[in-house]
Amino acid sequence: MFVYFAVTLTVIYGGLVSIVYFNQRQLIYPAPPVQTDTPSGFERVTFPTPDRLQLISGYRPAREGMPTLLFFHGNGASWQSSTLVTARLVAQGYGLLAAEYRGYGGNPGTPSEEALYQDARGAWNYLRGQGVDNGDILLVGNSLGAAVALQLATEVTARALVLVSPFNNLGDTAARRARWLPMRLLLQDRYANEEKIVQIGEPILILHGEEDSLIALEQAQALASVRDDTVIETFPGWGHDLIAHEPVQERIAAFVEAIPSS
Repeated sequence: MFVYFAVTLTVIYGGLVSIVYFNQRQLIYPAPPVQTDTPSGFERVTFPTPDRLQLISGYRPAREGMPTLLFFHGNGASWQSSTLVTARLVAQGYGLLAAEYRGYGGNPGTPSEEALYQDARGAWNYLRGQGVDNGDILLVGNSLGAAVALQLATEVTARALVLVSPFNNLGDTAARRARWLPMRLLLQDRYANEEKIVQIGEPILILHGEEDSLIALEQAQALASVRDDTVIETFPGWGHDLIAHEPVQERIAAFVEAIPSS
């Protein structure tokens, strides 16, 4: 009886591991329903990725003399939601390219770690093609989007990098959520942020909610500790929805304004 019970548990566990392994990208990239609206003041734009996809995103140019945000949203959001969580900055004259990913918003393609990096490169090239100087581009990412912004910052030179609710690596995040599964072994996409942050020369600001139950505060602190001059600010009482709170935008603006002109 014991042997039968042990075999049954092993089969069930193995089945769960297989389900997670083969469906992990659907879990990591739960694209919301496609939205057809275009927020006021924005236009739908299309840019090519280096691997030749055409991606629809949202764009609003900056007021003269103001920087432009290149914003990468979290895994369950959309480019339209990016305009909501940056509205205060846009009202001050910041430009915004609300970058969308493949497989999101009706865009072609299938998301993965390397695929999203390709999408970020396409978004950067679009802004540069619009005549926006690299020193006028602020890379901003929220949650999973923070990893996308961080990778791009290792490849280009921007004014600054802002990471909201970031993780040090996806393996730690997944392992905390499913402690009974070998998530670090199962993951195909790693997003090893702590291995890359030392390659970045721009000023870095990390913002994190102290009550974040999805990405633990300790993960953001671990990421910040890798580079001594990284600025990290935490917010008591706020969780993984930190990006939705207006004081976050005010802190980003203050950070940018404090960067010496080149």
